[in-house]
Amino acid sequence: MHAEDLRVTAAAADPSPPPGLVVTGRYDQPPGYGVNRPRGSDSWLFTFTLDGCGLLRQGAARARAGAGDLVVLAPGTGHRYTVAPGAECWRFWWTHCQARPSWTTWLAPYAVSDGLYAMTPVPGALHGRIEAAFGRMLADARGPAGGTPGQDAPREPDPVAVAHGSLAHELALCALEEVVLLAAGGARTPPPATDTDARVRRAEELIAADPGAPHTVRSLAESVALSPSRFAHLFTLRTGRPPMRALREARLRHAARLLEATGLTVERVAAASGFGSPFHFSRVFRERYGVPPGAYRTGGRR
Repeated sequence: MHAEDLRVTAAAADPSPPPGLVVTGRYDQPPGYGVNRPRGSDSWLFTFTLDGCGLLRQGAARARAGAGDLVVLAPGTGHRYTVAPGAECWRFWWTHCQARPSWTTWLAPYAVSDGLYAMTPVPGALHGRIEAAFGRMLADARGPAGGTPGQDAPREPDPVAVAHGSLAHELALCALEEVVLLAAGGARTPPPATDTDARVRRAEELIAADPGAPHTVRSLAESVALSPSRFAHLFTLRTGRPPMRALREARLRHAARLLEATGLTVERVAAASGFGSPFHFSRVFRERYGVPPGAYRTGGRR
């Protein structure tokens, strides 16, 4: 797949780039530009606004993106993004890719809702470094066939490029990791919401402490002295996602760390992460990370 094959504005049925690709671009869009994906995306979307303003919606939540804002959309939830009403333009860098598992830890403090992260505002002193990192992604992806990423290449009329080859792919992800780290280190951490609930926080702590444990809605509810129905309602209301979805995400992150850091077999990783069936584990892992567990371990991370 080449950059020129990717649609700029998505119709309702248009898919996002596949999760295995790293696709980067820089847009300067006028009022009326918009992308609508009711089924969500198969890949993560990172946007860094240079000028103007965008409006991004993920599920029922929304975030305005002004100059210096990094706004991230996770896959799996319906989303839409447009030039914000009243704005003269929206000039921004964007990247579609499969996020590395470690990034969710840095993004978590900036969660607006399930899968929507707004890291705002990033101090102006960091904007140049962030823009340079996006620029490296674009330059590396445009590297000449058979050449070294980053070498001079003819400019393309459309400022969009797909990172071809494992070297360009990894360089692009490393540059994007720098963007996430700079934004996480510089953006103002939002204050805790006034309606947070200690019981929900306790349940989240239990999941994070041992995601492989045999947690259920009932067991988590009992640990915070709530009925299962009341707990599930309260957890979803406060976090934007049901408790079992939060548990599955925590288990998948734990599994990815085990694959990266240990030599455990896929079957043992599945068991240690709370998945009773290695076949089910392999299926949901691939859905989440774009590659099966074995390929993820051997360097096929996306």
